[in-house]
Amino acid sequence: MSKRKRSWWKIALGALAAVSLVITGIVALSVWQLSRTLEPAAVEVYDLEGNAYQPPTQVEINGPINMLVIGSDTRDDQEANYGDSEANLADVIMLVHVNEARDNAVVMSFPRDLMVPIPDCVSEDLRSELRYPDVMQINKTLDVGGPSCVLDTVQALTNVNIPHLGLIDFKGVIGMSEALGGVEVCIANPINDPKSKLYLEAGTQLLEGRDALAFLRTRYGVGDGSDLTRIDNQQVFLTSMVRKIMDENVLTNPVRLYSLATAAAENMRLSESLTKLDVMVAMAREINDVDLENISFLKLPVYDLNGDFVGRLGLAEGAETIFDAIRNDDEMVISDGKLIDPNQPEPEPSEDSESGADSTDEQAEPADPVTTNIKGVTAADELCSN
Repeated sequence: MSKRKRSWWKIALGALAAVSLVITGIVALSVWQLSRTLEPAAVEVYDLEGNAYQPPTQVEINGPINMLVIGSDTRDDQEANYGDSEANLADVIMLVHVNEARDNAVVMSFPRDLMVPIPDCVSEDLRSELRYPDVMQINKTLDVGGPSCVLDTVQALTNVNIPHLGLIDFKGVIGMSEALGGVEVCIANPINDPKSKLYLEAGTQLLEGRDALAFLRTRYGVGDGSDLTRIDNQQVFLTSMVRKIMDENVLTNPVRLYSLATAAAENMRLSESLTKLDVMVAMAREINDVDLENISFLKLPVYDLNGDFVGRLGLAEGAETIFDAIRNDDEMVISDGKLIDPNQPEPEPSEDSESGADSTDEQAEPADPVTTNIKGVTAADELCSN
């Protein structure tokens, strides 16, 4: 190779190295800025024994993951007209569990109208101002005690330690939907909801920004107008969103993942463990390994209350099945829209199989799986809004 060619190669390699250093510096600065945005707003959270959760070790990151996701309906600093409300209520409460084997994940929604025992995080002064001395609506816990109080309430209700928490507001939902480039959802019937300002024709719609937020919040534009129907609607959006994230490898693409994190950072409060980007990235990669058909979205079993609590909901039989499964890190599987009982015993071998019956004999049909009264869908299910 001539001296002139070698010189050009040196110049090219030097330029490439310089560009790489600049890009690395920009990324490092961006990560540092994102950490500085998240850390001051970190939420300190406590386990069932009242001990503050510590940053997770690598062993804990590799183990079962429990996280509570809260959607706030605060109107403070939202730069849009979402109606008048001075309260800061929990619009959405979801418990996310990913098992240690990384082959099963569950997202369980708590209805905002669920009545729960008043948690210890509510002060005596505030208790005296509440309408009832022993119970309160679960979405109210955010207003009276902040995100850590919602976490305390869910931990006490489920007896599950939940070390990770994320609180997101309206602008955060808008920004994240835009960072994903929108989410396609199927609309079975036209939606005309002046309360959430959502107007959609039937068919497949790409929802982004304020339309995505309105779709997640609409209550009177779908079904019977109940919070349970709204949860169904949210599952339509979330299952489609998960498919898009998995199909486009968002959780393993540093650029896409950073873009998504940036969109949420300025409008999201996280538990202290999640303000460390290395922890967030490690957890995202762990969750990415779960197959779509093994990611379940469940509705907490509830029943309608009467008397003073008409229009509110109580915890129904079957809820403990989910709580037990999460505590035991059991695999949870959806079959025909219902949860298979994770605690059902293994079927015993038949007498024919024990005695070595002729293998040419007609095989008996396997027993149907024992299902619960718990309704659910999977991320592989392509659903339509009612």
